[in-house]
Amino acid sequence: MANKKFELLDPATGKKSELPVRSGTIGPDVIDIAAVTKDHGAFTFDPGFMATASTESKITYIDGDAGVLLYRGYPIDQLAAKSSFLEVAYLLLNGDLPDAKQLTEFTVNIQRHTMINESLLRMYNGFRYDAHPMAMVSAIVASMSAFYHDSMDINNPRHREIFAHRIIAKIPTIAAAAYKNALGQPFIYPRNDLGYCANLLHMFYAVPCEPYHVDPLAAEALDLLLILHADHEQNASTSTVRLAGSTGANPYAAISAGVSALWGPAHGGANEAVLDMLEEIGTVDNIPKFISQVKDKASNVRLMGFGHRVYKNFDPRAKIIRDMCHKVLARMGRADNPLLELAQRLEEIALSDDYFISRKLYPNVDFYSGIIYSALGIPRSMFTVMFAIARTAGWVSHWQEMISDPHMKIGRPRQLYTGPVKRDYVEIGKR
Repeated sequence: MANKKFELLDPATGKKSELPVRSGTIGPDVIDIAAVTKDHGAFTFDPGFMATASTESKITYIDGDAGVLLYRGYPIDQLAAKSSFLEVAYLLLNGDLPDAKQLTEFTVNIQRHTMINESLLRMYNGFRYDAHPMAMVSAIVASMSAFYHDSMDINNPRHREIFAHRIIAKIPTIAAAAYKNALGQPFIYPRNDLGYCANLLHMFYAVPCEPYHVDPLAAEALDLLLILHADHEQNASTSTVRLAGSTGANPYAAISAGVSALWGPAHGGANEAVLDMLEEIGTVDNIPKFISQVKDKASNVRLMGFGHRVYKNFDPRAKIIRDMCHKVLARMGRADNPLLELAQRLEEIALSDDYFISRKLYPNVDFYSGIIYSALGIPRSMFTVMFAIARTAGWVSHWQEMISDPHMKIGRPRQLYTGPVKRDYVEIGKR
């Protein structure tokens, strides 16, 4: 495929251009369209970048038709079954799974850098009592750039590594502080003797007046959720991190931009929308009526948690998370959870209905993740924050990959202009 080319013919001028075809290790080929503007004076038009490869990457591969998700070549189901979130974070950052010594060093490095500056903790007091946690997380992450002037040279590989370890270590502490601030409870400092997810749960739920013991299954479930959400190719927030980082902005600003992009309900808020939908349906008896409304285009009722922008088959993460959902609810004494029963029945009906089958509307990862978060006691306002904790590993990996690329260019999309043509200014008295 190395010599394959597409030929572009301008019928008006008869001018031809050869567009090289580039092949990856797996996945569709891409057509290099750089010559289109130079040879024909035209831009390409692709709203939403549905057919545009914005970058070359070695991190994550998705085959939406086959329902395949690979981190650095490893299938997500294998990583979910055998790995830990910190091992996956190492994989995303470095390209290969660590050996025992490397994983121990990486884990210790993360565990011993979880505290944040006390000045940053005091910043939480400046937010309204009802401020959304994502507003706090985005602001605090961006503010970290004011504290680490000595290690923010993006052209220094060691500085990039320090930043990567620092943000992955501190993002759970930042998130937990936002949660505690919303509750009006004292901040709980991180503990170096706890694992990544156990420490996060401890910072969420411990209080100074009594001991708190982390349920191992809760930590296991959270670790699984973080693995499944760690990266997902060139999604909206990852592309935002890359675009912001392409300007040479400091890495904390780039990650903060990613947090803000993730905040959008069409991106990071989907699992919250699933719970809202289930509660609105109410009972299993109301499902047929709801399904009829979904099929009626005039009703504006949507089936949340089904379908995906990329996957045209089962979301491979949904199959994994469904089993964990059952385990968590059984342990927490909520095996008869009405929302789970409702979710299961809705899934059965939707998967047997020709309307949804023909449109390939299969369950995605958001369909069950919100139920697990609720079972763990995490409020809906924190769902997207939990997503941000997981996705930070992916964001940092993509940022590092981009910054270390010697051919990196500042992102500069073009447009199809449809506004007024040139016109002269008219004095205000004559308008």
